[in-house]
Amino acid sequence: MQASRILMEEHRQIEGVLSSLEAGAHRLEKGESIPPKFFVEAADFLKGFADGCHHAKEEGVLFPAMEAAGVRNEGGPIGIMLAQHEEGRRLTAAMRAAAEALAAGEPAAKAEIVRNALAYVALLRGHISSEDSHLFPMVDRLFPEAKQEPLVEAFEQVEQGKMGAGEHEKYLRLAQRLEREAKG
Repeated sequence: MQASRILMEEHRQIEGVLSSLEAGAHRLEKGESIPPKFFVEAADFLKGFADGCHHAKEEGVLFPAMEAAGVRNEGGPIGIMLAQHEEGRRLTAAMRAAAEALAAGEPAAKAEIVRNALAYVALLRGHISSEDSHLFPMVDRLFPEAKQEPLVEAFEQVEQGKMGAGEHEKYLRLAQRLEREAKG
């Protein structure tokens, strides 16, 4: 199994939640009833799976291996990806805070939820596209499949260390529930 393939498969899961988040934000924007809990749970998925598992594999394993192979961080593709990860964390936290404010009775927080959710969706869609079309092909050139096994093994260690038994499946179930709830 290729490390890049694992990350691309995770991208497909994340994209499903991005579509759900976008649909939920548009429903909220139109004044439809969607509970703040939806956005809190979307933030839980983004923090736990997209950032806590997927980005942890990139930041803790893939990017250091790429740097060791001569790919620049500062001013290069790794630095760009890291900056986007940080911006995603900021937007996720802001969306969650706004959802909690809405749940506490602050109706003005709706606009903040929509703004941060849609900004996150746009950011991550572009980020995923760049990784899938540029970064991961670079990884495959740097590390032929036979040399990717250590990366795959390190990914498994990240997943076991960051997520306990059953956590991966929990996030996949959450993604499915968010999809159903976004449709209304």
